[in-house]
Amino acid sequence: MEAKACNILITGANRGLGLEMVRQLAAKSCPGCQIFAGCRDPGAPKSQDLRELAKKHPGLIHVVQIDISDLRSITDCAKKVGPLLGKGGLNMLVNNAGVAHLVSMKDITAKDMEESFKTNLLGPMMMTKEFLPYLQVAAKACGKPGMSCSKAAVINISTVGGSMAKSHEMFDMFPVIPYRISKAGLNMLTVCNALEFKEDGILFVALHPGWVQTDMGGKNADLSAQESVQGMLRVMKSLTEKQNGAFLDYRGDVMPF
Repeated sequence: MEAKACNILITGANRGLGLEMVRQLAAKSCPGCQIFAGCRDPGAPKSQDLRELAKKHPGLIHVVQIDISDLRSITDCAKKVGPLLGKGGLNMLVNNAGVAHLVSMKDITAKDMEESFKTNLLGPMMMTKEFLPYLQVAAKACGKPGMSCSKAAVINISTVGGSMAKSHEMFDMFPVIPYRISKAGLNMLTVCNALEFKEDGILFVALHPGWVQTDMGGKNADLSAQESVQGMLRVMKSLTEKQNGAFLDYRGDVMPF
């Protein structure tokens, strides 16, 4: 993606899809671009790859602490990042961080559901709410009609597992109740936000990254993180107001809700 977006914030950026997205965006960044790479514990061993990547791109990649299951952490992050965005605001928020409790109905606990909703639904919702003023600033600063990821956009990383239309053909292979329900909620949040903030010129899209070889997807998945992110960034680059509120996959194909 030859990103024109100057200010980008990505959650869950210390590994998997988030880390690969930061890597690819940094490789093709425009002058003056800032990538805010959020993760729960920047100093932990599992964040070492992100720290090393940030060292290679000083002034471009900013590692920031965000625990999206903690509302106070989200608020604190907005207070720290906000002043660094300048007059251009926030061009793109990628709600990538997620959690998957791999349990079926017979094994599920209330805690599984609570954690899934906090991370997969409530977290992206509150991230969007806290950074909404900066997205609105970016949309106004663009000074052009229409919608795009280089203007102001929220990309919610979803999954085909959150598709109610696809559940009948996929449930036996992936009967994970907390993940499916929370991601279905994320899809609905995407549509609601697209409708509510249409007049602000902010684009909202849910993206299915495919079945990816990450800690969550496993080694037998169809795609590498590099392939998935390459596809998603191509899709992001092509998005306009015509896709506002859409659910798409990493190839740009429409997914059924």
